[in-house]
Amino acid sequence: MSASLEGPTVPWTAVGHTSTKASVYGVHGAEGKTYWKAFATRRQLRSQSEAVEWASLPANGVSGEHRHTRTEEIYLILSGSGELLLNGGPRQVRAGSLALTSVGNIHGLRNTGDGHLDWWVIETLAPATSSVLSGSPAPEGADMTQAVVHDLFEEKRVDTKGVFSGPLKQVEVIDIAAGGERAVGRPGAELAVYVHAGEGVVEAPGLTETVTLVKDTCLLIEACSQSTFRATGVPLRLLVVTLAVEDEGGEK
Repeated sequence: MSASLEGPTVPWTAVGHTSTKASVYGVHGAEGKTYWKAFATRRQLRSQSEAVEWASLPANGVSGEHRHTRTEEIYLILSGSGELLLNGGPRQVRAGSLALTSVGNIHGLRNTGDGHLDWWVIETLAPATSSVLSGSPAPEGADMTQAVVHDLFEEKRVDTKGVFSGPLKQVEVIDIAAGGERAVGRPGAELAVYVHAGEGVVEAPGLTETVTLVKDTCLLIEACSQSTFRATGVPLRLLVVTLAVEDEGGEK
């Protein structure tokens, strides 16, 4: 998929593709099979994040309902259609549906379509959880808010303020026309990038290494680095999540 990515100057980490998925049975207590891929865990992530993952349900499959007691999590539907259960209430979802589930809320997912239901999962630590793990005083106020669902493909950009209080700040769609390019990078934040459609490459200043991009590729971009995404032949659609990284002063 790529040339050598060795060395400290390469800004891309945890490059992966869903073709190397695993099979999981009984996920969150539900019967049946789920497909799963972990692109990155806390070992690869500089932000206070648990995991960047992908999951897929076959027709009639279920990801069981469960309560979030320590993390904030997004479900971003990539393909298919289904029913998202939020605190017991059903919501119809399809490609582009983005669910923000904060601490204290319950969610689950059921595939109601004929094909696979695929979704992107990013889970981050709530500030209270981070404080407990680091031995710091817990922040004042409760983290729990109502879970909400957006249509990301309609809105193009969703800010999580008011729902999340941890490092996951924003989810957006970046569309690049065939033959076009787009510089992507954030000061103070690493980026999780998912290729939803198209083909292309990602490059960085001063490097000869590139990563070839095809549908269902995922990678992380290091904080304070700049990468150029180039669409080759057909338009490229990227889904990008901003994960704030604490600086030396502990600010985000």
